[in-house]
Amino acid sequence: MPQSAPFPTVSVVVPAYNQARYLRACLDSLWFQDYPALEIVVVDDASTDDTRGELAHFQDDLEHRQTSFASHYDADNDVIERTRHPVYLAAGRALRIVRHERNQGLGQTLNTGIAACTGDYCTYVPCDDLAYPHMLASLVAALTESGADFAYADMHIVDDAMRVLRRFALPDYGFTACFGNWYLLGVCKLYARALHDRCGLYDPALLAHDHDMFQRFALAGARFVHVSQALMAVRDHPQSRRVDIHAPDNWARLLEESKELVRQARAAVARGDVAP
Repeated sequence: MPQSAPFPTVSVVVPAYNQARYLRACLDSLWFQDYPALEIVVVDDASTDDTRGELAHFQDDLEHRQTSFASHYDADNDVIERTRHPVYLAAGRALRIVRHERNQGLGQTLNTGIAACTGDYCTYVPCDDLAYPHMLASLVAALTESGADFAYADMHIVDDAMRVLRRFALPDYGFTACFGNWYLLGVCKLYARALHDRCGLYDPALLAHDHDMFQRFALAGARFVHVSQALMAVRDHPQSRRVDIHAPDNWARLLEESKELVRQARAAVARGDVAP
């Protein structure tokens, strides 16, 4: 029988800056994905908390941590035997850690991560969010079956205790629906890494870096597909934990940048550069 084609490798960039308390859960949610060919690239943007220590513990656990389960009852000796095995299976997994010597911001952190990726598909997952186990498998399947370049899915908005606050259901793709009305697209996403060869990298001068990048993908003719499943848990932090891009001043600036990008999207539709 002919051998089946290998699974395309998925690269996931995890930008990390002063969110050490959430980082391990995020990395676990990626390592235990159902998808069999995964590269995780963590970029530490010069964190000043215990991010470095959490990464060191994670690396050590990948190599050494074991567990066991009850697997057989020896009735003659009245003993329940246990099978030991590694917690973290290594097959189909790779971890790379990159560190910035000085803080460079999220846009440049993503660019550092993308430059280190080798997979056919790539994405990024914020280090305080969680990917559901079937996220990558579902998004790869959507890309493969549709022939699209970019797949995106719904998400759950959760609090710090992981209680679901609401489901965020996104529209099926249309340029106006996803860019012209407002930016409704790319928190839970996966796309062909080759799009960066065509369209460049994230603009480090922007806080609305993903909005800008994915709108550039769309204007360059990328094909999008929506997966109507909630595949990621996105944290809505309390006021005391709103740092970096979610700090009040930065968030206000991000919204202003997105308003301008929406105006640009509507102008592109008006010129006939893109179908609505």
